[in-house]
Amino acid sequence: MRKPVVTIFYQFDPWCPTIGGIQSLIRYFIKYTPSEFSLRFVGITSDPSVPIGKWSEAELSGRKLLFMPLFHIKDDNTKQLLPTSLRYAYALLGRCFESDFMHFYRLEPTLATLNWVGEKTLFIQNDILQQVAASGDKGAILWRRFPKAYFLLEKLLVNQFDYILSCNSDSLKLYQKRYPAVADRVAYFKTFLIVTIFYPLGAEAREQSRRSLAKKMNLADDTRFVLFAGRLHPQKDPLLLIDTIAALEQPNVHLLVAGDGDLSAQVRSRISQRGLNQQVTMLGALKPEALADLHRLAGACILTSAYEGMPFVALEALACGTPLVTTRCGETPNLLTTKSGIVCEGRSPEVIAQALRQVLDHPDHYPDCVEVVQPYSARYVVHSVYASMLHRWEQRTVASVVA
Repeated sequence: MRKPVVTIFYQFDPWCPTIGGIQSLIRYFIKYTPSEFSLRFVGITSDPSVPIGKWSEAELSGRKLLFMPLFHIKDDNTKQLLPTSLRYAYALLGRCFESDFMHFYRLEPTLATLNWVGEKTLFIQNDILQQVAASGDKGAILWRRFPKAYFLLEKLLVNQFDYILSCNSDSLKLYQKRYPAVADRVAYFKTFLIVTIFYPLGAEAREQSRRSLAKKMNLADDTRFVLFAGRLHPQKDPLLLIDTIAALEQPNVHLLVAGDGDLSAQVRSRISQRGLNQQVTMLGALKPEALADLHRLAGACILTSAYEGMPFVALEALACGTPLVTTRCGETPNLLTTKSGIVCEGRSPEVIAQALRQVLDHPDHYPDCVEVVQPYSARYVVHSVYASMLHRWEQRTVASVVA
């Protein structure tokens, strides 16, 4: 019996340090795809030597797959004149990559897939209503300028999906309410992390790591680190992050910014405006192992997002024993307890700074960080998804033989 084929579609290069929760989700899915499946990935590439529009054998995190890039792009961390999602959707038109299972992480590319045969699943990361229809920075995503057009597109495309898996409960409810015909296809999907990378240290080792980094950076021995990890994008509101550190008014607190993106120049400018050049270090995009090392020595991880799904960084920080300070958005507030972090009820720098001050001053008040993320093992979550897929495929295969 042949192996069922899974094809994953998304506009990024999985071998390039692109920042984002969707990218992490896909990498984990690739890593833990069982050997019972043949795996393909249709993406893009930052390597100009890689041929476009051709399948080639590749390997990622020890998993073999077929890879086809649709176009070259130099830097996917910064905004392009033509949004990468639309360019990717256009590149799919006229092609056919139908297979037993097809996984999509954006709606736009599925304009090209309406007539493709096979089981289609749409994964949703964010609160769609906040992401598309919210007021504020219209440069965050293209659809904020045209929210009605987005929902018309959604209405046109949503019926083709056999399954819609959302890691955001608000988006799940939205789809069930707006599209009752597909309500039974919509389900909650738990975000996950790799526990072999993100794990805690003992108190003594943690303190030693903190002092070691302070010494390496020529900072005072009593420096306390706060970590932000994510895209420098309006969704994450990194300018609010910098304003929060200014409002904190604690010279011995040092912010580590692990990420890159459209707002990188604005963030650097805001750091200078606030006189924080000695209190903020921008690290760029980091590999998971390096990021985990920072989580394990930080006194707190901070999220100032305007909208979210279930951000990986929240799970990763908690798994490393680091309490979280977050704005009230996405699934994180449903995850946190009073003994694992603080959910801020306002989006002002002063409100967030006060919460951050409380966590840094009382680290022993947050002992349950690791406990709250124990059910989020990547291997368990991904294997459960694939187990269901394999069962459905076997049922379809038997049915076709009988017929």
